[in-house]
Amino acid sequence: MIYVFVGMPGSGKSCMVRAISKKLNMQAVDVDKLIEARYGLPLHKIVGDVGPDKFKEIEEETLLTVDGDDLLVATGGSAIYSSRAMERFKRIGKIIYLYVGFETMLQRLGDFSKRGIVMRPDQTIRDVYDEREALYRKYADVTVDCDGVEYHEYRRRVAEAIKSIKNKHN
Repeated sequence: MIYVFVGMPGSGKSCMVRAISKKLNMQAVDVDKLIEARYGLPLHKIVGDVGPDKFKEIEEETLLTVDGDDLLVATGGSAIYSSRAMERFKRIGKIIYLYVGFETMLQRLGDFSKRGIVMRPDQTIRDVYDEREALYRKYADVTVDCDGVEYHEYRRRVAEAIKSIKNKHN
């Protein structure tokens, strides 16, 4: 089964996938890193060079290639815009939404211009948050609330969510 982490930038998707993969002895894939490796550029440069619409196409192509068993997948924050990828992940795995509140996200992001956040020129970061929040909730099989939680507790909650899913399917 594939366990797909979705959430806003700064929610800890990449960090949790790395930590949980070691803790539970599972494979890990970071979709943003796959895209960066393919293009040889940091994510924010790719988004800046190709624009948000083309980047979403690149991201969707990459998401649709991810496959494996007992695999943890860190998606980019904008992966949620790909209904094809999300529907595929719901068929072959479980989608885990790592929830953080708006203020927590802003604190964690710092200078979000260096994060490669996919947004239209007419959008604010709040617009993006509100738009994506609804989509994350729509597709999530499980939501882990990590707003205002210390790292060790956050990691424990995510690991418990995965263990719970595994136990239901064994």
